[in-house]
Amino acid sequence: MAEGGGDIAALAKEYSDLRPVVEEIESYRTLLADLAEAKEMLADPEMKALAEEELPALRARLPEAEAALQLSLLPKDSADGRPALIEIRPGTGGDEAALFAGDLLRMYQRYSEARGWKFEILEESVSELGGVKEAVVRVAGQDVFARLKFESGVHRVQRVPETESGGRIHTSAATVAVLPEAEDVDIVINTNDIRIDTMRASGAGGQHVNTTDSAVRITHIPSGLVVTSSEKSQHRNREIAMQVLKTRLFDLERQKVHDERSASRAEQVGSGDRSERIRTYNFPQGRMTDHRIGLTLYSLGAVMQGDLDETIDALIADHQSRLLAEMNG
Repeated sequence: MAEGGGDIAALAKEYSDLRPVVEEIESYRTLLADLAEAKEMLADPEMKALAEEELPALRARLPEAEAALQLSLLPKDSADGRPALIEIRPGTGGDEAALFAGDLLRMYQRYSEARGWKFEILEESVSELGGVKEAVVRVAGQDVFARLKFESGVHRVQRVPETESGGRIHTSAATVAVLPEAEDVDIVINTNDIRIDTMRASGAGGQHVNTTDSAVRITHIPSGLVVTSSEKSQHRNREIAMQVLKTRLFDLERQKVHDERSASRAEQVGSGDRSERIRTYNFPQGRMTDHRIGLTLYSLGAVMQGDLDETIDALIADHQSRLLAEMNG
């Protein structure tokens, strides 16, 4: 029964993926039929005036319909509809980088809440000043990975740190990695390939220290990946750590395929390399610049409050235009 249920779920997903394409094809065919009919009406003296009135509007709709059809036919990333893990870590810049990493975490939380997505912090290590030394978050909802995947890379901040008495502008950075959540069918982990250690959990900033040995660390021996989780429940920690490990291994597989495909051509916005600087947040000037598409917005306050749609829409549009150029090239 389980297998049949899986088949039905796969067919339902395929149907939902194909439906927009079918609708665009039907819409395009209807427009072509309307155009052909209007042209035939030109030959009828009684209908000629009506046809001459209709034809310009129908012809004007043609380029838009063709573009919409082409967009629907673009290759889809099979992971676009999946939940995502966001991993945020401070880069260069010490305490200020950790504070900025915390700002990015809150930015994504506000964006997720505005879109009605579920935002769950799986792991968070907090610095003494209230910054973030590391955060791993799971985001679930509609089109999560499709909208967040271009956030991967180095985010740079330029501002006067609260810790700076001289008022000088500092530059620091944080790295963001957005990974599509792995499903059980994607990655099968051999129990002989992992080592599971339990240890005493230390709470955020040394608070809420759990005195039981509930934190779990899983080491994947072949890849060297290490995942920890320190919720209060050891059973839940094991679940979380295994899911994060599967997702990271799945991401390694996807990166490998991406690198092979991209060896001869740039396939993504930027290179897809997470060490690439993608964005600068300049607080003194109140601007945010996305370097991959040359987009600058002077609404940094709104951006930090989670108003990311304008930037994400522009990144998606740029990505689609690259794919269209590739398809038509």
